[in-house]
Amino acid sequence: MGKRRMPSPGEPPPAPPQDDASLFRDAIGPVRELPPRAALPRKPPPRALPRMAARDDAQALGEFRRALQADVLEAGDALSYRRAEIPPRLLQRLRRGLYAAQDELDLHHADALRAEALLRDFIKASLHAGLGCVRVIHGKGLHSDSGVPVLKNLVDRVLRQRADVLAFHSTPPAQGGNGAVLVLLKR
Repeated sequence: MGKRRMPSPGEPPPAPPQDDASLFRDAIGPVRELPPRAALPRKPPPRALPRMAARDDAQALGEFRRALQADVLEAGDALSYRRAEIPPRLLQRLRRGLYAAQDELDLHHADALRAEALLRDFIKASLHAGLGCVRVIHGKGLHSDSGVPVLKNLVDRVLRQRADVLAFHSTPPAQGGNGAVLVLLKR
């Protein structure tokens, strides 16, 4: 690097140094802008896997299977249930068939998913209509592939879970026996 020369008294001062960017633009001259290009096609990102939901579903299914295996009803077993606040004599009257069914649902020939939906809708409609006692025909399950009466166990499970079901019991032999159940509903 050399020494800086001082301007003489009549000479104009030197131009201020330029920055690198302006020196580059001066060196290359005018430029022409390229037309915009369409974006390159991208492979879509992979879908998010709902791992937590799948794990929860698997866990719930496992618990459901364990619950079914613990309290599996056989074809000859009678369904029987009453809430703690319901007196035992009411269940005895129900067992004897002393309550008249005001409506009836027959679940024969329905698969488990369809039967559950039909049962829930039937109970809801019965409550809305103000009915106090209904009969649900589920069959005895004698022709079940697994040997376990699927619809009978399903009806038992669904009715026990409902807060609007006060009590239920299998019907007397003249009204269907262990293939049907009388259900007392909360009014």
